[in-house]
Amino acid sequence: MSARIVVLASGSGTLLQSVIDAAAAGRLAADVVAVGSDIPGVMALTRAEQAGIPVFVEQPADHPDRRAWDSALLTRLCSFDPDWVVSAGFMRVLGAAVVDAFPGRIINTHPALLPAFAGAYGVRDALRYGVKVSGCTVHVVDHGVDTGPILAQRAGKVLPGDDEASLHERIKEVERTLLVETLAQLIGENQ
Repeated sequence: MSARIVVLASGSGTLLQSVIDAAAAGRLAADVVAVGSDIPGVMALTRAEQAGIPVFVEQPADHPDRRAWDSALLTRLCSFDPDWVVSAGFMRVLGAAVVDAFPGRIINTHPALLPAFAGAYGVRDALRYGVKVSGCTVHVVDHGVDTGPILAQRAGKVLPGDDEASLHERIKEVERTLLVETLAQLIGENQ
């Protein structure tokens, strides 16, 4: 039996694509049953549509406050009955109602070695600090920002001349593989 995954993404969807490809190739015992975003028209939604996956957009601006947006997002997520929710480049903090509805079943990727450099600017912050090693983390989402239990990490060197774009691109390559490996392990453990 395949696990049901809903992926949340705010951008280009390269992490999403890695999950779609792994599921299609049989490397991941899962079906991506929906892809949601907070931004209409992003490439992640196009990738999902091209793969025949239902999409939805839940924009915070369409709601009177954060709590209403969280509630609407939760309703959308629950409508797909997911076993797992994967935050793959989703640039919003999930509210307590969403986190509590899927305890231990929301997975996030982060382009830094947590607990260092949490938040939206992990790559930039790591470079400004002058680290010689960076990498990525896959972790469980909790009520904080990038504070949940760490499931997996992979490190890589910061190269001379790296800027935010070049380092982030190398991290994303590793992040895609690590996300699929971690999901495969989680799904296997919970079947």
